[in-house]
This record gives sequence, C-alpha cells and structure tokens, in this order.
Amino acid sequence: MLQLIHFFLDQGYQITFGSTATEGEHSYDLKGIGVGTISVVLNHSSFDTILQDLNPDIVLFDRFMTEEQFGWRVFQNCPNAIRILDTEDLHSLRLSRQLSYKKALPFSLQSWLDQDQTKREIASIYRCDLSLIISLHEMQLLTEVLQIDEGLLLHLPMMYDAIHEENENNWLNFDQKKDFVCIGNGKHAPNIDAIKSLKGTIWPLIRKDLTTANLFIYGAYMPESIEQMHNPKEGFYIMGHADSASEVISKARLNLAPINFGAGIKGKLLNGMLCGTPSITTDIGAEGICANLPWNGIIANDAETFANAAVLLYQNEDEWSIARENGIAIINDFFDKVVLKQNLLDKIGLINKDLKGHRSHNFIGGMLMHHTLASTKFMSKWIEEKNSRP
Repeated sequence: MLQLIHFFLDQGYQITFGSTATEGEHSYDLKGIGVGTISVVLNHSSFDTILQDLNPDIVLFDRFMTEEQFGWRVFQNCPNAIRILDTEDLHSLRLSRQLSYKKALPFSLQSWLDQDQTKREIASIYRCDLSLIISLHEMQLLTEVLQIDEGLLLHLPMMYDAIHEENENNWLNFDQKKDFVCIGNGKHAPNIDAIKSLKGTIWPLIRKDLTTANLFIYGAYMPESIEQMHNPKEGFYIMGHADSASEVISKARLNLAPINFGAGIKGKLLNGMLCGTPSITTDIGAEGICANLPWNGIIANDAETFANAAVLLYQNEDEWSIARENGIAIINDFFDKVVLKQNLLDKIGLINKDLKGHRSHNFIGGMLMHHTLASTKFMSKWIEEKNSRP
C-alpha cells in the first residue's frame, strides 16, 4: 500500500487516506509525506459527504472487505471515479488453505471454489474497474481457472529498485553473516504457525547439527504463547518488533520461512533477496514469486528436509553464493519498480481513456453492482438507522 501511495504521489495526485482503524504505535507517518488522512465511520452517511467533497478521480480499496463496505457509496456518489481493488493477496485462497491444513486434508482448487469468501472476493474483483494481483500464481488462477478477463486485472507485485553491483558491494559476505532469522507479524496466522513449526520440530533438528547457531524471530504483536517460547539456552530468541526488517535480515546468514498455508507473495523473502540473504522456505512460501527461475535458496516441505536444507546451506559457501545470485535475478526480472510503475500507469491511462467502454465489456461486474451491492447498501442503511436510535 505504501508503494502505491508513493506511485500516485510521483504522478502528482493529491491523496487522502481514509481508515476505520485508529492509529497505533507502529502507524506510518503519512502526513509527513504529504498524504491527508481522515477517520472513516462504518455504516454512516458521513462518508457520502466526504466523497462528495473530495470528488476523487480514483478510489483505491485496500482488500475486498473494504470494497464491500464502501464500494456502493463510491458508485453512488462518484460514478466516474475509477475503482481499483488492491487485493494484497487472495484472502479466500489463504483461508481455504488454512482450513484444509487445520483438518489435515489436502488442499484442492474445488475447496477454494466452494468457499463463500471466494465468491465474495471474486464478486469484488468484478465490481471494480481494475484489481491489482500480487502473485503470478493468483493471476493464473483468476485467468485460467475462473477465466476473468485480463483487462480487469494487473499483475503488480512489490516494486523495488533493481540490484546493481554497487548494491552487492555493500552486502555482508558469507563469513560476516551468522545465525538465522525469521520475521513476520504476530497477527498473521501463517506466521504464528511457522514459528510453532520452528520451535516444535525444525529448530531442534537444526540445533542438533549447528550447536552454537541461534534463531532470532522478529515481529510485532506476538501473542503471549509465542513470547513464552523465548529460550536463549536453545538459541531460540523471540525479539518482538524490529525497527528495520532489512537490518536484521541483512545480518543473518539464512532466512527461514516454513510457511504451511497462505497466499500472495512473502515480503520477508523478497527482503532477504534485497539484503543478500538466501532463504529456506516451502512451496507455499515461494509460490507466485519467480515462475521458472531457480529459487533464492532451497524449497523444502517437511520438517526433516527443511532442517537438513538449512544446515547444508548454512555451511556451504558455494551453494549459498549461488542462492544469493538467484535472488538478484528474481528481483531484477520480476520486481523492477521502473517497469512495474509504467505498467500501472499505462493500465490506468487505458481505462481512463474510455471508462464507459471499459465497463460495458464487464457485464458481470455491472450485474453484481446492481444486485449484490444493493443488499450491502440497504444492510448498511439499516445498521445506520438502528445505531441512530437511543
């Protein structure tokens, strides 16, 4: 989201960031970069007034739940505004995988298609003029499995400066790096599960071979059950929030991410590539990032294989160096912000050139706007009326 904000600032847009959430200790200083902020109330007509006053050219929804709540108000008050959905990841895919994992059942595309949340999320994609898809795998699901028109979608992963030789010269080398790192927000279920996997099975196997190595786990909002895993005698450290994720990852020799379920792409793994730190992860962790390019480390899906891969790469400088080079190729081929920003600019320009024509080709979206958002609209109005009474 922050990268998108900078993109629109670079294009000369005046940005207003509205949120129903209250600011916390880790909130970004948007005002400091020239972005206006407003507090938005759920199920309240005050948002209509905000829209009328702003009269935006573009409205960007942060995930489909936001579009569900506010999309009908945007359509009603700003019919000519381009509506863009930033999916972040396919939440329905992550939920379906999580449910399958909890039940110890194999995940299937049919189980994803059967989820109510999948239908809600896909409906939101259709109602918008453009949806930003972060993962190559998710683009494939939407275009090949659901056959959504590519004109409604744009593959837009995280955007980074290309890695050049001068960047590499500033990285620590193999001997200067030590220990392992795992990073992830404590409010994200896949991260908590990954930490539990490390503590319960993977780290004891690694520590058996690397008796002096340490694992440092960083992330804000860790639950007490995770904080209680802190055990320096076992080299297992729960560190809490990191002021700079890049700094802590850059010092580690390996980045561990045993992701058992999830969706989208994993910023922590890309961050490792940007810092010259290879990773051990799973198929889910590496999914949608690099197509057929070799991975920035080793992919392993069970505890023993994962631990053996971590020990091997930690001790083998030649293999470790190859993995680092693989990471450079992945960033430069798929995440070059110059290319990606131009793609987004071109897509918005194309839609803006003939918004009416663009929407006329999206009959399903128009139908869903007519039917499903009518129900959302009247439910919201009912809640607003209910809340107004003593």
